[in-house]
This record gives sequence, C-alpha cells and structure tokens, in this order.
Amino acid sequence: MTATFIKTDFQKEWLQRLNPLVEEFASNGAEIDEKSLFPTEHIEKLKKSGYTSLSLPKEAGGEGLALYDLLLFQEKIASGDASTALAIGWHMGITMDLNDKRNWPENTLHAMFQEIKNKKLLNGAATEPKTGSPTRGGRPETTAVSQQDGFLMNGHKTFTTMAPALDYFLVKAWVEEEGAVGEFIVPKTAKGVSIEETWDMIAMRGTGSHDLLLENVFLEKDKLVRLLKGGNKREASGWLLHIPACYLGVALAARNYAIEFAKTYSPNSIEGTISTLPNVKMGLGEMELELLKGRQFLYAVATKWDECETKDEKDSLLKELSAAKLIATNCAINVVDKAMRIVGAKSLQRTNPLQRYYRDVRAGLHNPPMDDMTIMNLAQSALEE
Repeated sequence: MTATFIKTDFQKEWLQRLNPLVEEFASNGAEIDEKSLFPTEHIEKLKKSGYTSLSLPKEAGGEGLALYDLLLFQEKIASGDASTALAIGWHMGITMDLNDKRNWPENTLHAMFQEIKNKKLLNGAATEPKTGSPTRGGRPETTAVSQQDGFLMNGHKTFTTMAPALDYFLVKAWVEEEGAVGEFIVPKTAKGVSIEETWDMIAMRGTGSHDLLLENVFLEKDKLVRLLKGGNKREASGWLLHIPACYLGVALAARNYAIEFAKTYSPNSIEGTISTLPNVKMGLGEMELELLKGRQFLYAVATKWDECETKDEKDSLLKELSAAKLIATNCAINVVDKAMRIVGAKSLQRTNPLQRYYRDVRAGLHNPPMDDMTIMNLAQSALEE
C-alpha cells in the first residue's frame, strides 16, 4: 500500500534500508511494551544507519530531508515499533524545524548541526505538571534567573520523550528580566540535570517520556537561543506531522495483521477462510477507505508544505496542518478498531499485537495539537473570514 506514495529514488532507497531494521523492531515490540523498556538498541541502530542526520541541511552533512520524506520514513518505522518511531520523530522534526526557521544565532545553530552530524540527539522539554502542554497557553514555572555570566535554571518538565537517549534538551523557561519565555539548550551532562523515571502509561510504553528535573543548573549566556515574545505571530511547524504519520504506521501494521488473519483463519463452521464472508470483506474495505482518507490528506498537505517558497506561504497552512493531524490520527484509530472487529476476541489476548496497537494508537489524541483546539481554531477562522 505504501508503494503508491513513493515518488523518488531517494525515498525508495531509504525505505529499503529501513526494511530490515523495521522487521527487527517489530520482533522486539511485544517485549518493549510488556516491560516498558526504552528501545535503546533501536535508537542506536537508527543513529548508526545515518538516519538521525538526514534532516540536516546538505552543507552540514545531511540530506535536507523534505517533510514528505520524513512522513514516509516515520510511518515505516512505526509499522515496526510505534515507541521507536515517535521517540526518534521528535529529534528528526526539531532538526528539520531548526533548518527551516534558522531562528537561533548562526554560530550556535551550526554548532548544534555539527553535534547532530556526530550522532547526538535532542528534543524539546516544554510540558510541566501544572501548566500541561504549552499549546494551551500556560506560562512555564521553570525559571532561568540571570546571573553575571549566565543563567541559573530551576524547574520540572514532564513528557520528555526519549529522555534516556538525549544529549540535549531544548528547555522553555520564564526569564523574568526579559518578561518572556526563553528557549535554552541544556546539555544532559550539565550539573543539576537529572531524569526521574516516571513514564508508566498503557500506551507508547517504550518512549521513555520521563520527567526532567533541573536543580540550580548553570547555563552560559549563549545557551539562551531565543526569546518567545508574547506578540510573536503563531508560526506553522510542518514537522509536527511526524506525529500522525506514526499513528498511521500503527494502523498499517494492524491492517496487515487483520488481512493475514482473514486469509488464513478457517473455522469449521464455514468452507474456506473468513476472508470470503461479506461482513469481513466489508470491514477490510472500510479499513482501506480510512487509510486512503488519512494518508491522502496527510501527504497532500506535506506536498503543499514542501512546495512553499516563503515563510508566509507556510504560515498560511496552519489550518491544513492541524486538520491533517486530526484526520490522520482518527483514521488510524478507526483502522485499528476495525481490525480488532475482524479478528474478534483473539485481538484482546496479551500475546496478540492488536491489543498493543489499540493502546498505542489512542495516544495520538493527546499529542499536539489536540482535536478540540483544531476544531475551535477552524471555527474561529471561519468566523473571521
């Protein structure tokens, strides 16, 4: 089913490179889920393959990955193991965003690109226990107090995905002297930085989305890379579509399992397999329709993003980007549900991957942007027009 979305030799080559890795990831998926293990070996193999630097610009040793490319690759990885895909997707997407927006000081940006080329990993740390997701507008309680030669940071971040493997955290903190939120580069090795292993969810159990604790962490002045002024216009971030791509990958895995089950399961009450039954064919067809709907919308928006030539053109896609996440994620949820109806009660067995897909895919409802915000923003946009 993915073949119809492949457009370039580059995409074909990297999907082929990922194939053996994805097969290995799939074979480990049950254990990762059952024991809530962080997939360290998976991440290391993606680093070794060169995948984690693809999103760098070509002059920095990468491939200047297009958004369309990223979604294809992330979807593929997620069809093997969703936790691995979602975890590495944040690093890939943030790297793409840095390349796209170039909103850090030039020297700092190039230094970070060099670190990524050397297989270092980064992710943002923005969510907090009391403020929740920053997309809801809350001001971070994490603070960075100006010192004579730098900043002293204190705070507590939650949902820090891939925490066990990260080398750098991009931390949002309130800077009182500036009256604004600042974004800081915080090395994992900095004194006062620690990880509290709190991740204990029933979905995406292997993402290592633990708490980040910051206790009197001293940061040099150049670690403040930008200030987020309250009046800044909301910017579009196409890279966040790695999230729905991940869940569509889960849906593809569920679809493939259900098809194979239908083609091979033959109860003694019928001749042949259940694939000949009208109700099963209806379920299979509905799965295909949901996947077509979600994937066509997602990749169409990614294509539009890649074709944009200016920042204003990209910012004009805010509605489409949010809608693509909502549609693709909900389509993925529907696909997994239909797959489980085809397989029946066996899908609830702990040894059956469908029960894991069911739990994992629902996590997409709680990744940004959330459905209610997307709908309300669409309504407000319509009213303003």
